[in-house]
Amino acid sequence: MRRARVLLIAIAALVCVSALPSSASAKTHWLCKPGKADNPCDVSLNTTLLSPTGKKLGIQHIKAPRHPKFDCFYVYPTVSDQKTATANFHIDPELRSIALYQAARYSSDCRVYAPVYRQNTLASLLGQVKPTPEEAAHIYTDVRDAWRDYVQHYNHGRGVVLIGHSQGSFLLRQLVAKEIDSKPRARKRLISAVLLGGNVLVKKGSDVGGDFKHVPACRARSQTGCVIAFSTFGETPPANAIFGRTNAPGKEVLCTNPAALGGGSAKITPIQPREPFAPGTTIAAAIGLTGVPEPKVSTEWGASPNAYRAHCSTGSANALIISPLRGAPVFHFSPDASWGLHLVDANIALENLVELVRHQAAVWRRAH
Repeated sequence: MRRARVLLIAIAALVCVSALPSSASAKTHWLCKPGKADNPCDVSLNTTLLSPTGKKLGIQHIKAPRHPKFDCFYVYPTVSDQKTATANFHIDPELRSIALYQAARYSSDCRVYAPVYRQNTLASLLGQVKPTPEEAAHIYTDVRDAWRDYVQHYNHGRGVVLIGHSQGSFLLRQLVAKEIDSKPRARKRLISAVLLGGNVLVKKGSDVGGDFKHVPACRARSQTGCVIAFSTFGETPPANAIFGRTNAPGKEVLCTNPAALGGGSAKITPIQPREPFAPGTTIAAAIGLTGVPEPKVSTEWGASPNAYRAHCSTGSANALIISPLRGAPVFHFSPDASWGLHLVDANIALENLVELVRHQAAVWRRAH
């Protein structure tokens, strides 16, 4: 419970860091970038299809396009095991693992750009150390400056999908609000924003009016310039849930079901890499507690088509509630019930998300 409270305080601090003095790096450090050597987002996409109980059904051979038609800009969640309050620019094993788990799959359709940023570390979020005002400021400005670098030197008028999870989503909420939402030219570039586990806010009963005035929730597959957002739970979120609830007057947390944007329930398909998350790291241990099985396959990926059913809950908490089908594994919260299934947000419906942004990108290209 103490960890949950510390995380909530740290997240609130992140929302305000841009008001502090900037100490951003003048040079972008890229974790993933087209043409980069040893790129964790450039991997084989071949996938073994599995039944919900793990029986092999066949292999799906997927080849990334030589010239992808759109871009993805990914900001990773809190993963750093560095013992300082904020991380440095070193590409530690956990950064490579999280990029593989959460972003690499999108390379089936887009060029993936992912900056390294001096994030709040796990030690900081757990209250073991505290960032200085200068350190807190560069958490956001690193991401902002990387985005500006990308737009100025690499975008060339292409459509782009923003992808974030947890701390990454909180930072992208700021980025969209400050760099995109109020700027028609920047909004025109946005295909969609996939902001998972980040409590995106909207006005109660509306798809805008919270974090963003002009960028709405995605409510149809062919809608572009919109936001896809959810946090995953295996049951109704508890009263102390960190995700899906807000105390902001007149606001509510946005939930969009990627398999049923217009509402209702639908089956979803999780995708998981074969490679274990960086062994010996804090996140690897936390993932182990959720009960997520490692696919025992020869391909880079394992996918279980339609292994879960998902719907957005309504009321005091807005979250994506998932239910296993046909013997699929039941996932467990970690580290406690207030977190829900936060650690599976990015992978539980990864096939649906990739297919959705592919469709949105095609719609965007026809309109531009």
